[in-house]
Amino acid sequence: MVKPAGRKQAASHLIEQYQLSERSACMLAGISRTAYRYEAVPREDLDLRVRLRELASQHNALGYPMLHGMLKAEGLVVNPKRTYRVYKEEGLQLRTRRKKKLDRPRQPLAVPLGTDIRWSMDFVADQLSTGRRFRVLNVKDDYSKELVGQLVAFSITGAMVGRFLDQLIEGRSAPDQITCDNGTEFTSKAMFFWQKESGVNLAFIQPGKPTQNAFVESLNGRFRQECLNQHWFRSLDDATEIIDAWRYHYNHERPHSTLKYMTPVAFASRAA
Repeated sequence: MVKPAGRKQAASHLIEQYQLSERSACMLAGISRTAYRYEAVPREDLDLRVRLRELASQHNALGYPMLHGMLKAEGLVVNPKRTYRVYKEEGLQLRTRRKKKLDRPRQPLAVPLGTDIRWSMDFVADQLSTGRRFRVLNVKDDYSKELVGQLVAFSITGAMVGRFLDQLIEGRSAPDQITCDNGTEFTSKAMFFWQKESGVNLAFIQPGKPTQNAFVESLNGRFRQECLNQHWFRSLDDATEIIDAWRYHYNHERPHSTLKYMTPVAFASRAA
């Protein structure tokens, strides 16, 4: 398909070379006489270009549609096609930045230098033989790997967590810090005031980053595999009794490879 510019050139060629009339040449070339006589008037885009560059510099996160709206409000332009043409000619197109994928080396979690310096806590859920669900709050010493305590209940509130931690602290020294996730029990008003009154710092991990609480997560896996998955619980009292027995086994009888195959209690007493 011949473009209008090509047809205009063809008509001019017929007129110059074959001395045809303008009417005959335009008819043969397939172009109207009005289109043949039309001369494009170059637009003065200097003011538009200057202002467009200024706006693009001030608002470097905006593309041409937003810039066109600003120019139109100022009365410099009407047709968005004109804005886009100048926008491209000035090389102002936004370059889509790909999100950087940083290669962050894995950092091992720092191990405390003694007992009762840092604890970690988290919940594990299971159900009775009747189908009713219950929860277990595990509290672990990150140095000795000792299972400091376990709270077993159908529902555990922030106030219950605070009272349980007070009971654990009465039998041993209060830790400097307790690592936990952002569960509603730990971020509750009751735990906020408990932290203020006890002086124990609650260190919240980043949302969606359970590996930042890896010490208790490792315990939870062993607890589920070695205890919860091995028993059917008829009642909450039955579950509490079995879980208490397992905790004694874990602390006093079960050797840990990370403790040079010592039990947590033996390791803690030796380090004291």
